Amino acid sequence: MNRNNISLADYHAILVLKQTGTFRSAAEALKLSPSALSRQVSALETRLGTRLFDRDTRNVALTASGAVLAGIAERMVNTAEDAQAEFDAHLSARRGHLTIAGLPSVTAALLPGILRRFAVAHPEIDLKIIDALSDSVIDVVESGRAEIGFTAGTGSARSRLAFQPVTEDAFLAIGAADGPLAEDRAYDWAELVEMPFIAMARGTSVRELLDSACLRLGRPLSPRFEVAHLATAGAFVAAGLGVTALPELALAVLPSDRLVRREIRDFGIRRRIGLVRQPGRSLSPAATAFMEVLTRTAPRRADHPATH
Repeated sequence: MNRNNISLADYHAILVLKQTGTFRSAAEALKLSPSALSRQVSALETRLGTRLFDRDTRNVALTASGAVLAGIAERMVNTAEDAQAEFDAHLSARRGHLTIAGLPSVTAALLPGILRRFAVAHPEIDLKIIDALSDSVIDVVESGRAEIGFTAGTGSARSRLAFQPVTEDAFLAIGAADGPLAEDRAYDWAELVEMPFIAMARGTSVRELLDSACLRLGRPLSPRFEVAHLATAGAFVAAGLGVTALPELALAVLPSDRLVRREIRDFGIRRRIGLVRQPGRSLSPAATAFMEVLTRTAPRRADHPATH
């Protein structure tokens, strides 16, 4: 005899019978026939080996064992209802957790406006943002530590993860106000790489695209300095140590008051910013809600770069 085989439907039936006091009223509330409800209760009593209700022609009353089980039934039904409400909140993206990874330039320039709208629409979803270089963004999404990520549409990103384009980012030449780019004009790429050049380190999306642009010139990029972080590149340029080329979104983390931006006449490459996720993996409701906000929010596009 399996005394533990009590279903949620059994618990619910016990509570409704306790509240209504008759099989007919309880059956109507449960959308069952009185005979079906009677058979359900009788079967439960047989499995438990005890009488739960005393019956007469009109009414039912809990036995001592029935009263104990009714108290347990109330806790079980309330727990189930709370669990269902929690899961419904998860499905409707009212509550939950979402981890997003992104390039520092994206988390600084593109994400704040999107996240502001998302937080208003979904205030009880906890957000964690991992800002990292391109390879690290791919790694944390692949490993599942972040559900989605924002990175550049470089070859490594497209080959390892599903990539959905969001916007494009034009490259600009960046220099100190009194440095090699002091003349207010557009510069050729071949002209820029002859200057003392400060490049982002290998493994970054920016470096991958700079190397591609140099291949079109038939020469490798030979930087004077290599740095891993955009803020370092900006500080070096501001100190007069050289020039650099960066996508426009990256300028959000640079000291713009000490730098000038110039158009690159023949660079020929735009950085494609997009969302990466594991292929074939369903998004959580929280991530799906974020995607809906992202779709409604027009991303910043670098179609007409400034040259000041």
